[in-house]
Amino acid sequence: MAVLGLTRRQPHPRLLLLLICLPLSLSLELIPYKPQITAWDLGGKVTATTFSLEQPRCVFDGHASPNDSIWLVVSFSNDSRNFQNPQTPAKIPASPQLLTDGYYMTLPLSLEQLPCEDLTGGLSVLRVGNDFSCHQQPYCNAPLPHPGPYSVKFLLMEASGTPKAETKWSDPIYLYQGKSPTSIDTWPGRRSSCMIIITSILSSLAGLLLLAFLAASTVRFSSLWWPEEAPEQLRIGSFMGKRYMTHHIPPSEAATLPVGCEPGLDSLPSLSP
Repeated sequence: MAVLGLTRRQPHPRLLLLLICLPLSLSLELIPYKPQITAWDLGGKVTATTFSLEQPRCVFDGHASPNDSIWLVVSFSNDSRNFQNPQTPAKIPASPQLLTDGYYMTLPLSLEQLPCEDLTGGLSVLRVGNDFSCHQQPYCNAPLPHPGPYSVKFLLMEASGTPKAETKWSDPIYLYQGKSPTSIDTWPGRRSSCMIIITSILSSLAGLLLLAFLAASTVRFSSLWWPEEAPEQLRIGSFMGKRYMTHHIPPSEAATLPVGCEPGLDSLPSLSP
């Protein structure tokens, strides 16, 4: 009787990796907290290279010890499922790995830096991508090089680098993106009718103001352009001059005074007896 030999199938490498990582994932506590953009009404809380998160205050109380660190994991939303929590400090991905791996870790904070109450009275935010002076440094908070979308989570790690707890991934975060000048539509046909009417009225008013200015200027300086001719002229040989009227000269006072009463003269003595 022939004995059929049974061949043993080798487990798939991904299955082995899953079995190895399963105990680690079971020991990692998931905190029901989702990072989000700050609710404060701040100008520029989302820009083309940065965004501001709420600080995870009181989130890790009861989970973290004084020597633990709370890291922020920044990832492209499509690559967040591929992120594996590092098991040693040497495995922590730095910011230059964002464009190659799709994720990095930054902003390590201690539990003392995240108290439940903000004693400073300021705004409690974490501004991601705010360090513009950072160049190729590990754990740098460099400006984000792409509009996204991004997803973030907080990871609690021991001093040895072993993860202890993590939060949920945030919703996708989109950064502002400037438009190319060539993509701006300048065709008037896409403008609204109200805008076209207002533009026409303003253009007409500008034309009327220009015509009024030209008319006033013409009247004002017409005397300089066309001198007024005299109605009558006197011609003496080659000399030409205007006729003028002499002013009325009133009669002299001396003609109206009686003889002998001229001012400044003594009266003549009378010759009659």
